[in-house]
Amino acid sequence: MSTGRRTKRAVGTKAPKTAKQMERHLKGIANHRRIDVLLLVAREPGIDVETIAEKLSCNYNTLSIHVAKLAQAGLLDKKYKGRRVGHFLTPYGRTFVVFLNLFRHL
Repeated sequence: MSTGRRTKRAVGTKAPKTAKQMERHLKGIANHRRIDVLLLVAREPGIDVETIAEKLSCNYNTLSIHVAKLAQAGLLDKKYKGRRVGHFLTPYGRTFVVFLNLFRHL
């Protein structure tokens, strides 16, 4: 019989992600260009979209869509400084970069 109360978890523990939650993150990197962006942001935190586009030899508009999808997937954060927007990895983004680097060398 449910009392409607939530059970308490030990401090620092999280419930495992559902398949739907994991799908959101995995779809975020389900493109070679997004993987390139994630790895570049890992090497150069605070980089802006214009610089990313130059370094990856990609169209600015196309790249801004990929960056937006990475942010929507919870893998990138944006920090605004005036008109400039710097991009940084989220904790999940850092986890995926570790995975990608391991997977790359298998």
